[in-house]
Amino acid sequence: MTTFIRTPAEAQVPTLKNVIPAGPGESLAVAEASPTLNEVLAKAQRALLEMHNPQGYWCAELQGDSILESEYILLKFILNQEHDPDLVGVANYLRSIQQSDGGWNMYPGGASDLSGTVKAYFALKLMGDDPDAPHMIAAHKVVMGLGGAENCNSFSKFYLAALGQISYDTCPSIPPEIVLLPKFLYFNLYAVSAWSRTMILPLAIVSTLRPVRPVPEHLGIRELYKDYSVANSPIGRLKSLPKSWREMFLLIDMTLKRYEKTAVTPLRPKAIREAEKWILEHMEGSDGLGAIFPPMVYVLIVFKALGYPEDHPKVVEAQKHLKDLFIRDGDQIRIQPCFSPVWDTGIALNALAESGMDQKHPAALSTTKWLLEKECRTASDWAKNCPDCEPSGWYFEYLNPHYPDVDDTAMVAMALKRVGGDVSKPAVKRAVAWLMAMQNDDGGWAAFDRTRNRPVLEHVPFADHNAIQDPSCPDIAARVLEFLGHTGITVAHPAVRRGIDFIKETQEHEGCWFGRWGVNYIYGTWQVLTGLRSVDERMDHAYIRRSVDWLRSVQKPDGSFGESCDTYENPSLKGRGPSTPSQTAWGAMGLMAAAGEASATDPHINKAIQWLIENQGHDGNWEELFYTGTGFPRVFYLKYHLYRLYFPLMALSRYRRLSGAATA
Repeated sequence: MTTFIRTPAEAQVPTLKNVIPAGPGESLAVAEASPTLNEVLAKAQRALLEMHNPQGYWCAELQGDSILESEYILLKFILNQEHDPDLVGVANYLRSIQQSDGGWNMYPGGASDLSGTVKAYFALKLMGDDPDAPHMIAAHKVVMGLGGAENCNSFSKFYLAALGQISYDTCPSIPPEIVLLPKFLYFNLYAVSAWSRTMILPLAIVSTLRPVRPVPEHLGIRELYKDYSVANSPIGRLKSLPKSWREMFLLIDMTLKRYEKTAVTPLRPKAIREAEKWILEHMEGSDGLGAIFPPMVYVLIVFKALGYPEDHPKVVEAQKHLKDLFIRDGDQIRIQPCFSPVWDTGIALNALAESGMDQKHPAALSTTKWLLEKECRTASDWAKNCPDCEPSGWYFEYLNPHYPDVDDTAMVAMALKRVGGDVSKPAVKRAVAWLMAMQNDDGGWAAFDRTRNRPVLEHVPFADHNAIQDPSCPDIAARVLEFLGHTGITVAHPAVRRGIDFIKETQEHEGCWFGRWGVNYIYGTWQVLTGLRSVDERMDHAYIRRSVDWLRSVQKPDGSFGESCDTYENPSLKGRGPSTPSQTAWGAMGLMAAAGEASATDPHINKAIQWLIENQGHDGNWEELFYTGTGFPRVFYLKYHLYRLYFPLMALSRYRRLSGAATA
C-alpha cells in the first residue's frame, strides 16, 4: 500500500512533472505528494484525452432505465411499424435487464417499478414472448404484488390507451388550449418546466384526437389488472365537494372531460393548430423536440394522429433522431434518453484545467472553438420569463437551441474562463449577464427558466412524473456561484448575497443540501461548499461547519463516499449507499472546499484521495456500477459514463494543487 502524506512535514517533493504543463499565469504547483498520485493523475489525464473527439468535444454514453426500450417498442406498434428489424435487438436488451424477482427497476439496486414492469411485459408480449414463459410469469407476479396495472403512472397510461388496453377517459385530460393561455394566469405553458412543456403539449393533442391502434386480444394485457372494470373507469370521480388541491384538480379533470364531449368546443381547432405550430417551431434546429426521449416519442404519435404520411420530412427526421440514440452491442440495442456532449465537455475541460491544462494545449483550442459555436444567440422559451437580456447560454445536447440551461451555462462558461483565452471573453461576459438575469426572486436559480415555485401545480393529475415545475435548487444555485467566483464576483455582490441566503434557507437540518440533478445529498453538499468557497464566503461559519460534520459522518471507514437513489424516496438514508468514484470525488471536493490549503492535513480528505488512488483501473479509469445522475427524482435516474473519470481527475488534481500550496 502506498504511504500517503499526512502532514506537510512528512511530504516528499516528487520529481515527476505534470502530463499537462501549467500554462502562463497558472498557479498550479506540483503538489508535494507521493509519486503514486502523479502517476494516477497522468493515467487519468491520458484516459480522458484519448476520449476527446477531434472535433472538440467529449460525449460518453448516457444510460437510463428499461422504459426507454419498452416505450420504443410500444411506439412502433402504435405506429404500425412492428416489423422494424431493430425491435428484435431492443427486445433482447430489455430481457437482459429483467431483475431476479421478475420486474424492471429504475436504477441498479432499486426495487422493481410498477409502470416500468407493466410496459416491459407488454412490449415483450407484443414481440411474441409467451405469457406462460417463466420470465413473463415472474413479471406478472411483480405487477400483481405492486397493485396491478391500474396503478400505472399517467404517462404510461397514454401508451396503454393508444394500444386499446384502456379508455382515454382513464388518462388525465390535457387540453390543447393550454397553448392559448396568457402568461399572467397562475397556470400557463410557461409556468411549467421546460421538459414538461415539450411532453404535455404533444400529449394534449394525443388526448384530444385519441388515436388507437388496437392489438389482437391475445396480445393484450388484461391479465395485469386486478380489477379491469375499475381500471377503465374515468379518473376524477368525487362523491363530495373537493377537500384538497388534488381533489380540486380531479374535479377540473371531470369538467374538462365533459367539455370535450360536447358538440361546441370553439377554441379546440385553433388550439390544435397552435399546438402543432409550437411543436414544429421547437423542432427547428434541434435534435428532436426537446432533444430528449419522451417528447421525441410523443411527437411521432402526434404526427400519425394529425395524418402526416410516413415519408413526410418531419416524420422521417423524427424517426432518425430516435434511432440516433441507439447503442448497438451484438444482438442487443439499448437506447439513450438523449446525448450529453456539452455537459460532458464542460466538465471534462474543467477537470483538465484543474489538472494543469492551459489555453495553448491542442485539446483546449479545439474544445474552446466547439463550445463557442454552441452558445445560444437567439431567444426562445427562456425569454418568456426573462425578456430583457441579451441571448446567451449553453444547452446539454448536440443541438437544442430552444433550451439553454443554467447548469450547463455555468459549467461551460467556467471552463472557458479558465482555459478559453481571449477569444472566450465576450461569451463569458454574456454568460455572466445571462445568469444574473436568470436569478429567481427567491435568490436561487432553476434549470431552464427564471421562475417561481408553484407547489399547487404538483397536484395536477398529469404531474405524476414528479417534475412539472422547475423551481430554484441549491445545487444549481451553487454552481452559478462557483462560476461567478471564477470571474472575480464575490460575496460583496448583491446577487451573490441573495444566492447565499437561498442556500442557507434550503439547508437540511443535518447540515447537508438536496441534490436535484445528482445523487443526492453528497452531490448537493459538495456543490454548495464549492460554490461558497469560490465567492469567498467565510468557511468557518456555523452553517458551513455543520455541513462538513455531515460529510464526515457519512464517509465510510475506507475513505469512500456512496449514496443510493433510494434517498429520494427515503431521505432518512441520506449519504448512504454503495461506494462510487464520482461520489467519493464529490465528498472529497466538498471537504477540500471547506479546508482550503489545510486539505493536506485533513485525515478525512486524505482517506478519500487514497481510496481514489487505490481504486483506479489499469486503463486510467474507474469502475462505477451505480447511477449517480438524476433526471426526475423518484421517477428517472441516469448513469453518466464519464462521471467515473472526470470527477476523480478533478478531485485528485485539486488535492495536488491545495496540498502543494499548503507546504509552499
